[in-house]
Amino acid sequence: MMRSVILLGGLAVASFMCSPAIAQQAVCGDRDEIVARLESGYQESTTGIGLSASGGLVELYTSEKGTWTLMLSQPNGVSCLMAAGDNWEQVDRAKTASQPVY
Repeated sequence: MMRSVILLGGLAVASFMCSPAIAQQAVCGDRDEIVARLESGYQESTTGIGLSASGGLVELYTSEKGTWTLMLSQPNGVSCLMAAGDNWEQVDRAKTASQPVY
């Protein structure tokens, strides 16, 4: 919850200080630096990976506390945080789209 409040606060400040086009940009940077921050700051580790249709590496980072981050690393070396949140819960077995999650 606290992480969401901090992220929302930062986005609110950025939206007032930046033009609309800049405020909508994702947080991007060096993959190794972002991963180090996720590991040290949020105790998140990789729990899932896959390749996007554009050839980018999609990584899901989660923590035992329930925080999660979705990152996309492009072949050109740029990594961007796509989404982050709280209350992550690992599902023990795969479900089809028509099956309820709970």
